[in-house]
Amino acid sequence: MSNARLSSSELGALWSTYMQQTMSLCLIKYFQVHLQDEDIKVILEKFFDTTSAQINEMKGIFQAEEISIPNGFTDNDINLLAPPLFYDPFVLSFIYSANKMQMINLGFVTAGVARKDMIDFFTKASHEALTLHNESKMLMLEKGLYDRPPMIPYPEEVHYIEKENYLSHFIGGNRPLNVIEISEIHYNIERNYFALIICYGLLQVIKDKKVKSYIDKGKEFSEKQIKFFNDLLLKEDLMGVIHTNMEVTDSTGSPFSDKLIVNLFHSLNSIDITLIGHALSLSMRTDLATHYSALIAGILSYSKAGFDLLVEKQWLEQPPGAPDRKNLADKK
Repeated sequence: MSNARLSSSELGALWSTYMQQTMSLCLIKYFQVHLQDEDIKVILEKFFDTTSAQINEMKGIFQAEEISIPNGFTDNDINLLAPPLFYDPFVLSFIYSANKMQMINLGFVTAGVARKDMIDFFTKASHEALTLHNESKMLMLEKGLYDRPPMIPYPEEVHYIEKENYLSHFIGGNRPLNVIEISEIHYNIERNYFALIICYGLLQVIKDKKVKSYIDKGKEFSEKQIKFFNDLLLKEDLMGVIHTNMEVTDSTGSPFSDKLIVNLFHSLNSIDITLIGHALSLSMRTDLATHYSALIAGILSYSKAGFDLLVEKQWLEQPPGAPDRKNLADKK
């Protein structure tokens, strides 16, 4: 352990990762109880082992630094006796999506740490997320569950942009989407299908009216995004991304606490804003840029509603904060 104190970015990285990983562990434990597919079980067990080890290592750092260990999420937030809410293929989708999001989050936080043990920990965690993401993707391909982005003919020569209207969108005369824009559209649809399945399942089991209304609004938001981007792909003669598998059972018994559910959506909102901002920065057609900008505004509004609900229910744990120097000075 280094003699240097943790910086604010290192403490923030530990705190946010601990919260995310304790939440993930709750979902993993529940899926372990009901999962039947032996191929998926192998990857889920790896996910359980790496997540558990990371949580224990972070606890050790908190204790060594004499920092209060966050409450995070515990076995009190899951009901292992609840019937299965999702079929086995969804568990594979969960491993794939959760580790994809971890790769992005860990990439950000790793860039902001400097202490040797912090660099080592987050580098290892990033590699583990990448490995699990790739393994789950290969199994999805093997089982016919992975929808690859649209294909286009290979370019035969290099071209340079010659006209300013490359950025513009003219009805009946707009240029075709480029491969970067197609990729972002595809993965936006993919994320929203994943969120939609979660919404369908949770809406069957949530009893609290306010929580149910919040998740229902999230479902409507995902449906609108899927429709917009699929319609756009169809107009571009690129087909659409149409998932036909309904991976939700008919169970009405909730496996997760309402606290975990709303925090999960709060977390998904954060990563969605990041990824749509990334898509916006890469889009070179004004119609796409306009839509992405509107999406970010909509998600920010939805995220605010989730924040308010979490605060009202006292379910939102506060990150470590700097002392109020002015208030301390006034007390003398």
